Amino acid sequence: MTETPSRQIVIAGAGISGLTAALAFAERGFPVRLFEQARQLEAAGAGLQLSPNATRILRRLGVLDSLLPNAIRPQAVVLKDARSLRELARVPLGEAAEKRWGAPYLVAHRADLQAALMAAVALRPDIQLITGASVTGIAFDPHSVTATVEIDSKATDVSCGLLVAADGVWSSVRAQLARTTGFAASRFSGELAWRATAPAESAAGQAFMQIGAADCVTTFLHPGFHMVAYPVSRGSAFNLAAFTKGERIAEGWSGYADPAILSAAMRSTAATLAKLAALAGPWTAFPIHTVAQRRWTMSEGVALIGDAAHAMTPFAAQGAAMGIEDAAMLANLVADFPGDPAQGLAIWENLRRPRVEKVLKRGALNRLAWHAWGPVAIARNLVLAARPADKLAADLDWLYGWEERKVVRR
Repeated sequence: MTETPSRQIVIAGAGISGLTAALAFAERGFPVRLFEQARQLEAAGAGLQLSPNATRILRRLGVLDSLLPNAIRPQAVVLKDARSLRELARVPLGEAAEKRWGAPYLVAHRADLQAALMAAVALRPDIQLITGASVTGIAFDPHSVTATVEIDSKATDVSCGLLVAADGVWSSVRAQLARTTGFAASRFSGELAWRATAPAESAAGQAFMQIGAADCVTTFLHPGFHMVAYPVSRGSAFNLAAFTKGERIAEGWSGYADPAILSAAMRSTAATLAKLAALAGPWTAFPIHTVAQRRWTMSEGVALIGDAAHAMTPFAAQGAAMGIEDAAMLANLVADFPGDPAQGLAIWENLRRPRVEKVLKRGALNRLAWHAWGPVAIARNLVLAARPADKLAADLDWLYGWEERKVVRR
């Protein structure tokens, strides 16, 4: 069956946002062509946190059951002082999170989430995934968008009703649209992320168990850095992520920075935490880039989602979740306004912007609190100590309890 261009969805990028978008559009009856620049899909990064606002959508799309065997339901998020290792606060998760927010809070290896998404995509005959394919050109006519796709050095034109850019913080689609007012390049945030994975049975894994817990997300707070650690891959390993100030390094997810930067940032921390950092090395560093732009859509039939639209610092642990929310909501609004796709895109952007901006503010607040020093750190600790665990959880209702709002046409 040949589909008209107005029904065809073209997605650039087969990461978390792109795969989720493919499933969400297929669920609403659209044929999808998903183009991925890499010849072989490989998950960048290591671990990720999936809060209930994301897992609720993954469950609806038939992904969660495949992910659960390889994921972990942490029992709490625990904040600790990096110098004394004293516990400052604990946000209950586990069964309490699922009861409160209606879906589980999970931590997982990024590769496990991508595999679960891929398994769901493979079951959909209305999704065609092509790897080794780059979108190299975009043209518009009154009724469709034409994406020029290069596959094995051969260019092919693909007409569609909507081109979805889900190709990440260094989006090539966004770069091609940069000449259009309102689209911008990514910017280096001044922060470096350091990642390592420690097998649970390794010396580093055992060092973590001396100061953390195998069933929690543990965040160590310090003026010069913070480190987040949690189990992945069925608990067989711990994902470690540290964040420091740093100079700009080469763009990409697997870079190099002088380890002395991390060591210097960790001065005056507890000896056992410093030991963990030494044993967990070598660390992989990458620059944290953000994207801030005035528009995410074009009425002619283009939408940017996830990091391509609004890459953010990871301090709210919502990068993947925002991409998942973007994808699901975009598919529903495009489907709900079949005769007026431009209106569907406009409503989607108008609804998503306040949500994303609130998450950005939460991330900025977290960074300020986690890197506080002197009197500010003392005040932070007093506030956390005085706030009961259920109140800390309630502070997150707006974030984790989010559900897509149904838009009714008039």
